[in-house]
Amino acid sequence: MSVSRRNVLKLAVIGGAAAALPLQRVAFTSGSTARMPTSKMPKYFSQPFAVPPVLTRTDRRPIRCFDGQMRDYDRYDIAQTFGVASILPGYKTPVFGYNGSVPGPTIRVHHDNSIIVNQSNLLHLPPASPYQGVAMPSRYTSNPLQRSTSTHLHGSASLPQYDGYASDVTMPGQVKRYFYPNCQEARTLWYHDHGVHHTSQNAYNGLAGMYILHDPHEQALGIPQGRYDVPLIIKDAMFADDGGLVYEDNSESGVYGDVILMNGVPWPAMQVEPRKYRFRFLNASVSRSYKWQLHDGRSAVPMTVIGTDAGLMPKPQVVSSFRHGMAERYEVVIDFAPFAQKPGSAPAKLTLKNLLPKNNINYDGVMQAMQFVVGPKSSVASVDNNAVPADWESRVEAPECMTFTEADLKAQGVTERQFKFIRTNGHWTINGETWENVVDSGYTHCMAEPELDSVEIWELTNTSGGWFHPVHIHLVDFQVLSRNGSASNVLAYEKGPKDVVYVGENETVRVAMRFGGPPAGDGWPRPRGRYMMHCHNLVHEDHDMMMQFSVGDPDHAPEYDPITAAAAGLIG
Repeated sequence: MSVSRRNVLKLAVIGGAAAALPLQRVAFTSGSTARMPTSKMPKYFSQPFAVPPVLTRTDRRPIRCFDGQMRDYDRYDIAQTFGVASILPGYKTPVFGYNGSVPGPTIRVHHDNSIIVNQSNLLHLPPASPYQGVAMPSRYTSNPLQRSTSTHLHGSASLPQYDGYASDVTMPGQVKRYFYPNCQEARTLWYHDHGVHHTSQNAYNGLAGMYILHDPHEQALGIPQGRYDVPLIIKDAMFADDGGLVYEDNSESGVYGDVILMNGVPWPAMQVEPRKYRFRFLNASVSRSYKWQLHDGRSAVPMTVIGTDAGLMPKPQVVSSFRHGMAERYEVVIDFAPFAQKPGSAPAKLTLKNLLPKNNINYDGVMQAMQFVVGPKSSVASVDNNAVPADWESRVEAPECMTFTEADLKAQGVTERQFKFIRTNGHWTINGETWENVVDSGYTHCMAEPELDSVEIWELTNTSGGWFHPVHIHLVDFQVLSRNGSASNVLAYEKGPKDVVYVGENETVRVAMRFGGPPAGDGWPRPRGRYMMHCHNLVHEDHDMMMQFSVGDPDHAPEYDPITAAAAGLIG
């Protein structure tokens, strides 16, 4: 597939009376502009690697909990704002940012330390307002800009009213208080926008950040920590010749850029010490999948996958490459020790390449992502936490979902459900339905209503050869049981707890999960209520490949209502 040299700029804008209709589809302003030529882009691996800032807590204060008791919570404050970022050297790019950062600041928390995150929506821009001293181009300021949001902490067993339900929107001038119990095992999560019908635009323009949950067991394993535990937030983007972002959804099929950004930097080079590093790969792209290979110029370099979306794997998997769908996370240990720079020699350079999975719009600029430049042995600052333990399987307890077998579940007579992800008459549907069916029902229509703590098998089918669907099921951790009827088709690096599964072309994938998060303590109720499942090609989600299911809440109790139980309020 290919696109023309000229693209339509569709910076998502809600203007005028449309701002009063946050739950309906709205029109976007647009203007034509030329795509940034390759000659004006930075050379590959010429920009220094950067790590997003870590968010500092605002304070610790007592809050009345669900059981009526006052308890102390760490509080974090994030403002969602329009801003201008320096992404391509010499250009300014208008963006949406969390605290002005693109990607957003990383939140690092510890198991059982419940926190509050206040998300303030300041995404309103009067005409001709400059940001950071830079005048915004006229196409951004010809109308007042406003953008509603809903923040999803992806991978968290949150209550439905704090899960980032798509239609639970926070309007400009409002703040939403999110409670996160952090009661799950250590894992890599991320927070991103989930606003109904414009998730793809909000995320593409910058509303995404990493959220890392640690626990004592994970920290005692001896795997890389601290400065050697590195977030890698990956997304693709396309830039206009004035530095602005180009958004083209290719007839509502997907958004594909020609520049790979690693933590917001185009094709960076990272200076590394000759020892082990742990990289947390997050695919934050709107529509692009990747297949990663690390190459030293002669051959592929092995990588050890130790964690998937929902935490550490029961057994590490050494791979020469791995496929990476949107929203998936993989924790990967890379050992740079064999490539230590020798005296009098140039440093070794390892390139992270993309082997171009099917059904993406590809450009030369997406065939490589970053480079690692390995220093001499003398550059190693610490040899602590520099191992993947040989006795891993005896030290890492397999999550419950990874102990399921399909034979046992069938013998127990667990409920099985089928969901077909199909494009029909121009609509992205699940079992022939879209999110509009949910809206039209007053947010009560559910495709499934499992009981709290029940175990089920869900079969996810994609009958097309023209696209793939990374399917995300909110609330739960699951095991991938089989692909196209065979457990042997489950890829080695997928054999860990997941919350997103790549449903490839003409593929049927079966997953098993228990519905209900772990006990959170501190007066928190068990999570029950209405949650979403959707395709994480965010263009497909916006147009409306999303459904909801209800867990342990057949009467849709008001205390678990995802829209009204904890609605946003005015700032201040």
